[in-house]
Amino acid sequence: MPGPAGGDFSEEAAQRGFCPPGGAEAAQLWLHHEPWGCGPRERAIAITEQPVSVSVPVGYSFSLRCRAEGRTSLQYQWFCQHQSVCRQIPGATKQDLPITAQQTQLYTCRINDLHRNAVFSDWVKVEVHQCVARGLPPRLWRGEPVIVLNPTEQRVEVGKPLQLQCAAMGVPAPTYQWYRNGNLLEQQKKKKLWITHAKVSDSGTYLCCASNSHGEHWTNAVDVHIGTCRSEKFFATGKIALLVGNNHYQHHPNLMAPVTDVFELSLLLEQLGFQVVSLLDLNKAEMATAVSRFLQLLGKGVYAIFYYAGHGYEHLGRNYMVPVDAPQPYAPENCISVQRILQKMQQQQTALNLILLDTCRKWYNPECALSQVQPLEPWGNTVYGYATSEDAEAYELQDGEFSSGIFMKYLKKHILQEKKVTHMLEDVLEDIGRDPLVTGKQVMEIKHTLKEARSLTDPICPLGAAAEHWGRGHEPLSKMVTFPCGAQAELCFHRLFSNMMYVCAKLQPPPAHVTDAHLLLCRPTEKVDVAVLKESCPDQVESLFASVYKREELDCVFQLCGLQKIQTDVVLQLDLHYTQLSTKQRTCESQRTILQKSLLGQFFSQSNYCQTNCLRTPSRAGSICRQDASVLCTDPKGQGSLRTGSGHSLPSSNPSNSSTEPEENDESDLSELCSALLRAGPGQDCP
Repeated sequence: MPGPAGGDFSEEAAQRGFCPPGGAEAAQLWLHHEPWGCGPRERAIAITEQPVSVSVPVGYSFSLRCRAEGRTSLQYQWFCQHQSVCRQIPGATKQDLPITAQQTQLYTCRINDLHRNAVFSDWVKVEVHQCVARGLPPRLWRGEPVIVLNPTEQRVEVGKPLQLQCAAMGVPAPTYQWYRNGNLLEQQKKKKLWITHAKVSDSGTYLCCASNSHGEHWTNAVDVHIGTCRSEKFFATGKIALLVGNNHYQHHPNLMAPVTDVFELSLLLEQLGFQVVSLLDLNKAEMATAVSRFLQLLGKGVYAIFYYAGHGYEHLGRNYMVPVDAPQPYAPENCISVQRILQKMQQQQTALNLILLDTCRKWYNPECALSQVQPLEPWGNTVYGYATSEDAEAYELQDGEFSSGIFMKYLKKHILQEKKVTHMLEDVLEDIGRDPLVTGKQVMEIKHTLKEARSLTDPICPLGAAAEHWGRGHEPLSKMVTFPCGAQAELCFHRLFSNMMYVCAKLQPPPAHVTDAHLLLCRPTEKVDVAVLKESCPDQVESLFASVYKREELDCVFQLCGLQKIQTDVVLQLDLHYTQLSTKQRTCESQRTILQKSLLGQFFSQSNYCQTNCLRTPSRAGSICRQDASVLCTDPKGQGSLRTGSGHSLPSSNPSNSSTEPEENDESDLSELCSALLRAGPGQDCP
């Protein structure tokens, strides 16, 4: 009779204890054999409980069970097969076979009665996983499926084979079912998904469900892309950057370069396909909220950049950012940990995490206890770019109406290069090292675990759900305002930064009976919470605005700052002053327009907490500050000199031991800060 791999097997051989040769392909040896000379009444050996296949870790102890009924007493004998060799298991003559898993094998049980009848049970497989993650299976495991191997992301050319693989432990062994984009794949019911000739339509998000009688467990979802971008070695499923610049401090010296630096960096990142959120002058609660929103915009395969410039410090390898409302002296609860942000970025399964810190890294209070920060996962996707080395300052270059950091001066020169991120930063490091203005004072530092040659110029290939994840943010649409006299004015809106907006008005050619017309965009009479409304802009921001938009073509401009603080709709009034040609009388007509708060502060809007419509492509850059207000001033002859932002001499390079210096940060989790902010409302300075 046939064995598991097809051969002949005689009843006499079974009686003598031999097992047929064969492999795992056969589902069953035979359920009943009629021996020589036996009639129908003597056939009855019925297996009432077949053994079941299992999938377990090495060293796991369990038992295979087999039960049968017959007209006489029954005898049991277990057999195993490994690598095509089948053998009888000595002493395995009971209904239950105790096993301590060591290697993957096939098992079957022979049942005999006193009339020389014999039947064999189903062949079952004991799959043994030699290497599983620590902590698997769970301590109180009852046999429910446990995923031990997740599929991995794939990029395949059209016509080439596609293979995805997963594995799960379970007692009984789990069955598998694959899905693409949430749809069941009828023919894919094994651990390995195999498509011989991949088509573009096979692209999508795949995952597999492993199930048994105790429950089910799902693998991670992975993206498969067929055809597009196949010539590229690496790609991103999306690119997003958060730029934070703190310039105007309440209790610390103000900084000058961050406005220009963030503005220019955001424009360059947009050229690389990044969606940019740029924010100026945030207090601690606002910084925590911004980071929380940023993290929710990240996803699998995304290239993520976090850039900060402002006051900050370092302690035992930990870096801390100082919000604009931080008191003097620095206290642990008033700062934000950069390492904690990076940990949360990793949790989003990003393909590249780039942290750029354009701050000083002076050491303060080395006797402080180090705050609790978990080590980063060894995923090989993280790059740190420090503007300066440990216990050193970062300098600004002042040149006329603009100021720029030394780090940004050279970063913007190289950031568009098509090379590995770390190699691009090495070019920046070398240029800074050759700058005579900072020789012996500022040296860039690079730390990374980047195992792949990923570049900021890599293409974007959205996959599966990621293709729908990214939304394009927008400014309020331009609108035409019509006055009773028939004159019209165009009202338009421009975001220079994500939390700063310009409202601009341009008078259209007036009707014939209107002459000497002038527009005035009036300050609303209503109080607009704590948002700042200005008719004139700070010099640097005004210069940046003029570099993008032609100011001479606008009749009036309003600047709205600190949009994250707005809690009510903003009412703007547009006044038209003109002379009636027939009567020569001077007349004023007014129209009002309402800007909804949810549109103004999109990035901080709770209703948009999980959406990306706060992003702009392109987004107008935001600014960032240095840790210490150290400035390089260039005189009209082009000669640079070092000075601090407050006009004092360059600080000593020795670490300060003063009790007024910053202490180590041990702030609570960012999510707690975010929750506190939402409870307090966006108009509050602190949770």
